[in-house]
Amino acid sequence: MWSLQKAYQFLCLVLFLLIFQANLSSSSSITQLCSLDEATALIQFKRSFSTSEIYSSSESCAAAGIKSYAKTDSWKEGTDCCAWDGVTCDNITGQVIGLDLSCSWLYGTIPSNSSLFCLPHLQKLNLAFNHFHHSNMPPNFGLLASLVYLNLSAANFAGQVPSQFSHLSKLVSLDLSWNRYQSLDNHALKGVVHNLAEVRQLFLDGIDMSSINPKVLMNLSSSSRTLGLESCDLQRNFPENVFLLPNLKLLSLRYNEDLIPNLPMLNRSNHLLLLDLSLVSSLSTASVASISNSQSLKYLYLSGAYFSEGLPNSMANLSSLVDLDVSDSFFSGGLPDSITNLLSLEDLDVSYSFFSGGLPDTIGNLISLKYLDLYSANLMGSIPRSLGNLWHLSYFDLSGNNFSGKIPSSLANLTELEFLQIPDNQLEGSIPDEIAAFPNLISLDLSSNLLDGMLPSWLFVASSLKYIYLSNNKFSGPMKEFQRKSLEVIELWNNKLQGPIPFSISQLVNLTTFYLSSNHLSGIVEFGSKSLQGLDLSNNKISGKIPKWMWDVGKDSLIYLNLSHNSLTEVEQLPWNVIVFLDLSSNLIKGDLPIPPLTTYVFSISNNKLSGKISPLICDVSSPGLLDLSHNNLKGSIPQCFEYLSGSLWMLNLQMDKLHGIIPPIFMDGCQLKNLNLNGNKLEGPLTRSIINCESLEVLDLGNNKINDTFSHWLRRLPNLQVLVLRSNQLHGSVHSNGSILFFSNIQIFDLWSNNFTGPLPVSYIEDFEAMINLKKDLSVRSYMGDQEDRYGIFYSYSLQIVMKGLNVEMVKVNTMLTSIDLSNNNFEGEIPEVIGKLNSLIGLNLSHNNLNGSIPISIGNLSSLEWLDLSSNKLTGMIPERLLDVPWLSFLNLSDNQLVGCIPGGKQFNTFENSSYEGNKGLRGFPLSKDCSKNEPPQSTQSNMPAEDGPKANIAFGWKVVLTGYGCGLVFGLVVGYVVFKTGKPKWLVALVEDGHHKRRKMSKIGNRRSGRRRI
Repeated sequence: MWSLQKAYQFLCLVLFLLIFQANLSSSSSITQLCSLDEATALIQFKRSFSTSEIYSSSESCAAAGIKSYAKTDSWKEGTDCCAWDGVTCDNITGQVIGLDLSCSWLYGTIPSNSSLFCLPHLQKLNLAFNHFHHSNMPPNFGLLASLVYLNLSAANFAGQVPSQFSHLSKLVSLDLSWNRYQSLDNHALKGVVHNLAEVRQLFLDGIDMSSINPKVLMNLSSSSRTLGLESCDLQRNFPENVFLLPNLKLLSLRYNEDLIPNLPMLNRSNHLLLLDLSLVSSLSTASVASISNSQSLKYLYLSGAYFSEGLPNSMANLSSLVDLDVSDSFFSGGLPDSITNLLSLEDLDVSYSFFSGGLPDTIGNLISLKYLDLYSANLMGSIPRSLGNLWHLSYFDLSGNNFSGKIPSSLANLTELEFLQIPDNQLEGSIPDEIAAFPNLISLDLSSNLLDGMLPSWLFVASSLKYIYLSNNKFSGPMKEFQRKSLEVIELWNNKLQGPIPFSISQLVNLTTFYLSSNHLSGIVEFGSKSLQGLDLSNNKISGKIPKWMWDVGKDSLIYLNLSHNSLTEVEQLPWNVIVFLDLSSNLIKGDLPIPPLTTYVFSISNNKLSGKISPLICDVSSPGLLDLSHNNLKGSIPQCFEYLSGSLWMLNLQMDKLHGIIPPIFMDGCQLKNLNLNGNKLEGPLTRSIINCESLEVLDLGNNKINDTFSHWLRRLPNLQVLVLRSNQLHGSVHSNGSILFFSNIQIFDLWSNNFTGPLPVSYIEDFEAMINLKKDLSVRSYMGDQEDRYGIFYSYSLQIVMKGLNVEMVKVNTMLTSIDLSNNNFEGEIPEVIGKLNSLIGLNLSHNNLNGSIPISIGNLSSLEWLDLSSNKLTGMIPERLLDVPWLSFLNLSDNQLVGCIPGGKQFNTFENSSYEGNKGLRGFPLSKDCSKNEPPQSTQSNMPAEDGPKANIAFGWKVVLTGYGCGLVFGLVVGYVVFKTGKPKWLVALVEDGHHKRRKMSKIGNRRSGRRRI
């Protein structure tokens, strides 16, 4: 070690002599305090790095209260280095004793021969929050023997922490934390523990210490005051004597899930102020009781614990406790009374915990409380009136629980309250209306409850109020004029408000978000805000042209605009320069297709009365993601320039227009489409093979056109394809594989209805329908195919038309569990293959109106998920297999117009089928037909095993519309499907679809992020 130190002293001397000779002739008359050799070393150190704001770690620096800028920019040769940013010199000797380059945008590596190590007098060195390119920490930090303070945290170092840090015997503070690719072994930690006798602060958070035996820490210096070991992957038993170190004030063992803390009995003389055991295993009621005698403990963090016996009553002894976090924990019963005895408590966080009761009235005892977070804690019952005693409360969150009843009027006593958040509960009645209520309130969130009545008067006069979230309730009556200009967000969508939109909205110059959709509001609004980012007036009564006042609304700031489901008739211009989401769907807009601004990502103008051609100007939009022009009267061909959009579009919906011509080869390499819907046009010619470039394609719907081609076998190479709809075209030829490589493994809906296909059924493809053999879906990820979620919630899903139970069903949303095969209305021939019985997840099968012969395969009885089966209008012979009785969810059966004979199986679901299921089969006998079975062929048991009508699946609502085939366009009904569901509790996938119908938005943080999960921008 001594020889290495002498070598570096020699190197620094040589460097000094070279620079001295070069600058001898230009020496300045100004006396420099900084020595030339140290200034040279600093310049050399500066030149070894690049600086750029992209390496700034600005958010982390701001959180640490450090200004982020390139400090080394002020370092100029020939000037006094003691005046440089980040450099501190001894006032007498001029030696550099401090170097603070934290948050200085440094990017590069520190080699072992860095000139940094030519600063032997350094006492303080801070290089935190820079980017050292995941390089190893050089061991030569151990040469800086004068260091008292060393901070290398969050500096993107990697590799093993060098053992030479143990040579820095004068260190009082060492921070190596949050270099996430670093590890520390037993040898290096032993050296630090044994040799750094003066160290008071030791931060090793985020370093991999999984190979270390925590017993090494038993020999920590008695001088230790702060020990940070968060997220170190420590394992095994943690020594209890560390908790008893005489000067220890802060100890964090947070996020060491395999660590077993041996908590000793803390006595009154213990000096521990902060103890963080969040997500540390083995925490229990008994272990917490051992620390309950501490008189010094102020901050206790125990989140992620399992308190099967609750918190101990001895918790009340923690008389100094001001901050308690038991979030993400399990409790038996309600909020423990022991917590409500902590009279010094100012912050209480029990969010995301699991309780089985309500809030005790004693919660009002916590008169020092300023912050109360009970978010998503499974609490129920009424809100205690005693909460009105918490006069110092500034933050109050009961979001996402099951509270019911009224909001107690005592809450109006909380005059210091700034954030009141009780959304996603079952509160009823009106908001307390006292004109002096909540004078300091900044944010009010009572959305998604059952509140009614008029909006309270104080809401319109509160001077500090910035955020109003009252959506999804039952508020009625008019809106009053706002008297204050501080408001930034107003969300009142899905209520029953009526009358004109307040004129005072024009005076809210700070307004960024204004959502009033699904009310009964009307009138004209002029916005005074130049920073409006989100505007939603959908589902109201706005009619006529898009008003001129709206053209200037957020012209340079508006990101989200939704005017859908109104009665707008004309769009003269779309002037918003930075718009991202633009929804004009379901209006009465006529004329040519308006061209969205270049920044638009989502553009929906479906269900209007647009005519004319699709202008190629729409291709000037820079990076569109969703383009929905469906259900209009657009004519002409699909523009060839769409090829420039395929690299960004994930959904293109042109269904139900009047487009003609061929589908052009617009799908280029790198195509991002997930959904392509051209259904219901007049497109013709062969299918373009360029579709094969869309490897992410999940839904391909080309039904109801005039496409004249053979079956495109190359479609099987689309690896993610789930839905293939080619129904009602002029496709012909056989459908069989012409190669050995088979795909279609993710296909759930395969619809070739009403074409001219011939030959046998496509056995080779059916064998490869793996999703229909064993469908596995995570409904917690998404419940409907194509769900796309923005910050506001789900705004788009795939829609689909299929023939179900003889009816043409238009599904507005398609459940991810739906599977069906429809090969009906073709000229397929031959027998139904036995392999079809392997499709255990198949829900619907329609092979009707073909030339199929032979018997019904017994293997169909293996289709345990089958809910409808249509084999009508074929040439099937033989008997109906008794195995069909084993298909438990079968609720629709059509075997009419075949040549079947024998007795109809009796019992179970067959007792619900009517004559129409069997008519046209002269040889069939038995219920429900009038011809009984002979004595030689007795009917099977007619005992019904149908589920009860009043079960949990009987109360069903619907999310689709059903059109009766053959009885005129637009005849809407739900009675047929409704009757089947109410009588049988089937189909099960429909029941699941409805039971999962109410999507709850999850908030992501306590104030800002939790709320941003509810916004659209």
